[in-house]
Order: sequence, then C-alpha cells, then structure tokens
Amino acid sequence: MTLYTTMPSPLGELLLAGTDSGDGADGVALTSLSMTRQRGAVAPAAHWQRAREPFAEVVRQLDRYFAGELREFRLTLRSHGSPFQERVWRELEAIPYGTTISYGALAARMGAGRRDARAVGTAVGANPLLLIRPCHRVIGADGALRGFAAGLDRKEFLLRHEGARTPALERVPARPVPDAPPAVAWAARITRTRRTASRGTAVREAADRA
Repeated sequence: MTLYTTMPSPLGELLLAGTDSGDGADGVALTSLSMTRQRGAVAPAAHWQRAREPFAEVVRQLDRYFAGELREFRLTLRSHGSPFQERVWRELEAIPYGTTISYGALAARMGAGRRDARAVGTAVGANPLLLIRPCHRVIGADGALRGFAAGLDRKEFLLRHEGARTPALERVPARPVPDAPPAVAWAARITRTRRTASRGTAVREAADRA
C-alpha cells in the first residue's frame, strides 16, 4: 500500500509518498518527494492512504535540513527506475552537501561517454526524490543552473541554503521562492515547535511522577 502525507517547507508544500519499509525502523521506504508547481509531479491516487505518523522521521530530517542542522539524509529509499536511471540516482546521492557538479562531469564519473551525457541529464530530470537525492547540485558546465523540475527559483534557493558557490549565484541577487516562508522564519518555527514539544514532555513526566 502506498502511504502519503504533506508538510510545509521554505519551498512550499512538500508531498511525501512511500511504502512500508519492512524493517520497522523508519516506518516507510520513501518513494517520492515532490513539490507544488513541479513539472510532472505525482498526485495522490484514489487507493493511496493518508498517514502522517509513518513519515515522522522523514519530516524530522527535512525540518533539520531546512533549519541548517542536517547535511546528509539517512532514510530508507525505494525507487523503480530503469537500471540506468538507478545508477544515475545513486551517483546523485554521492554529491556532497555544499558542492555542485556539471552534467558532463557526472556522466564521466559514471564512466559514460559523451553520447550518454544527454541520457544522464534526462535521468537526473526524472529523479522522483527531489532534495533527498540532490539533483539540484547538478549544474551546467558554464556554471548556469539549467533545468530543475520544481523550478530554477527553488534550485537557486537550495544551493544558496547549502552555501554552494557557482558563477550563476554570484551574479544574481537572491530571489525568494513564491508562496514560501523565508528560511529564517522557518528556522524560528522549528525552534518554537521543539520548545512546545519539550514542554509537553516535561508536563507528562511530571504527571507520571505525581
């Protein structure tokens, strides 16, 4: 069964989808992360079941990422691409936080020839797990941001958030992502949520002792 939930973020609402992870650790194996206004974004099917609790760890890690506290996700992922797509997507996971790589360099790292570079770019564009598998870190050889299914404004936001330096970012002033709270406001929201949760835990513990 496919489960799904949504969560707010500085990029707008995120749609998370997954299936039972099978090991009882993460709750779900994440199969998709998509955003509003994303080209080719998935939409919940009639047989999908909405459930927030199984995604608690996914949400926690995403909140920490946007708060600037997490650089590497440790989640169970499950995608269903072709063997070639899966190879490309695994290479995306190896791109370090705060860095970028060109499409050509990514293809070369895979041992793909020039003729395969376009196919690599197509596979990057078909990545079903935006942000988690960081296709936003792949840019043009000239430093231009190039394509991103969720919009170049979001790609720019993510690279700036991670502190990546590219000619394109250095030339263009930062632009806000439409319909999304600023990153500073988001970090403050996370802090307030944690304080509220801590107070709630303290109250429950005091009640248990009484």
